[in-house]
Amino acid sequence: MSATLQGLRIIEMVGLGPAPFAAMMLADHGAEVVRIHPAKRKADFPLLDTRFDVLARGRKSLAVDLRAPAGSELLLELISNADGLIEGFRPGVMERLGLSPEVCLARNPKLVYGRMTGWGQTGPLANQVGHDLNYLGITGALHAIGPADGPPTVPLNYVADFGGGGMLLAFGMVAALLAVRGGGSGQVVDAAMTDGVGLLSSMFWGFRAGGAWPNGRGQNLLDGGAYFYATYACADGRYLAVACVEKRFHDILVERLALEPEEFTHDRQPARWPSLRQKLAELFATKPRDHWVSLFEGTDGCVTPILDWSEAVAHPHATRRNAFVDVEGVIQPAPAPRFSATPAPMPTAAPRAGAHSLETLHAWGVSARRISDALAQGVIVQAESEASHSEA
Repeated sequence: MSATLQGLRIIEMVGLGPAPFAAMMLADHGAEVVRIHPAKRKADFPLLDTRFDVLARGRKSLAVDLRAPAGSELLLELISNADGLIEGFRPGVMERLGLSPEVCLARNPKLVYGRMTGWGQTGPLANQVGHDLNYLGITGALHAIGPADGPPTVPLNYVADFGGGGMLLAFGMVAALLAVRGGGSGQVVDAAMTDGVGLLSSMFWGFRAGGAWPNGRGQNLLDGGAYFYATYACADGRYLAVACVEKRFHDILVERLALEPEEFTHDRQPARWPSLRQKLAELFATKPRDHWVSLFEGTDGCVTPILDWSEAVAHPHATRRNAFVDVEGVIQPAPAPRFSATPAPMPTAAPRAGAHSLETLHAWGVSARRISDALAQGVIVQAESEASHSEA
């Protein structure tokens, strides 16, 4: 049974964070994604290209010296047979390598050329260095995350890098590839994390326009301001998530905790929320987390445990759905979403740089003479295992 994206060929310029994440999503669902490693990669992060590099799973690797003209020309030969290309460099890097969208689309007019950046390809910040937190900061979204009496909370790099970046690029690639299959031409996908974070914030912009979301944080319905949408510490130092937003669910909270219905009325009066939250905090602090979890088990009270990483893997819901997989001893999330007719294959571990150099060139139609010349000139690099295999 073929996976959903079986038959697509994607070239991925090796980078960090959101671009590899987008490529991982495509590879998870059957696209043949070849990672283009530089011939000499800086070891800034020691886990890159090892089995612990989960974002690089399910791909093959070709190591090329793109600083040599022959290297860029060799890659253009592959691009002429590709459906898409993904790169996550600062604007201008691909151009300096002789691999601009114009050059690549001239070779392959049907190519979908995905560009992943923080600020986008245009605008006054386009060439400025940044990271997830910077991109999140200028969108208004970071301002809204955190307590009312403290600075904005750092939400790991989920929001800009992966949600607003990698997933946005993956969607953009699939959308543009569908357009090509429908008879359209190739094009550039300009995926900017700032744009993606703005898109993720769409509902809140609507709330603001309608007067339902004040500017301050920690004072609103979904930012921890409401006592019925918040986290609470328990007696054993573990935590609960309480999210009974609708009144019918809130009524279950009141009933199970034997709260006073006249006091805990589920009203939308923020001025009353702090005192009610304090009372709930004092109550939850009297018993361990799992006591409260068992109290709400099987109900629609929307009270659940906040699990640590190890607990999350072992939770019955995760095990029943096979939400995590073991790839060479590395526990990691399984591919998602799930397809009823074209399920994703089991992912393979990240390849070493150059692990499939010869294999890829042969499979993509590069002539034996061209490959031999590239090896002799040092334009392509093989991993040790492949080199030993070729000599044997």
